[in-house]
Amino acid sequence: MSTNATRTRPGTMRLTDALQYRLPLAGVVSILHRVSGAIMFALLPLIVWLFDVSLSSEGTYGQFTGAFAEQGGIGWFPSWLLKLVVLMLIWAYLHHFIAGVRHLWMDMTHSVTKEFGRSSAVVTLVASLALTVVLGAKLFGLF
Repeated sequence: MSTNATRTRPGTMRLTDALQYRLPLAGVVSILHRVSGAIMFALLPLIVWLFDVSLSSEGTYGQFTGAFAEQGGIGWFPSWLLKLVVLMLIWAYLHHFIAGVRHLWMDMTHSVTKEFGRSSAVVTLVASLALTVVLGAKLFGLF
């Protein structure tokens, strides 16, 4: 009986094996759904602050709009970096919402086929990215 030092016990997987596994598109959407939820949770203090500053008074609304101005920002935080963070938040919200609707639709209609999972994953990715591009263009002042 020969022993091989690189072999693992049956039922275990090495990290290199796990990195070579190719997830189906539905699995990627599922992971991104969790990532987008974590991003929204992590950025919750920023969301609350932006909402508070935008509604408190006319002066704070000016501070809010000034933070997104060309030479604006918040202290040492430049406006372009704030816009990138808000763009990431926009993507996280849109992806999480659309993927959540996808999961609800699959639960309500019992659509658990491989074909529907792939096609709905494509729709989720395309819709969330397209809407993010449109809203990002508006955020960065392209129209």
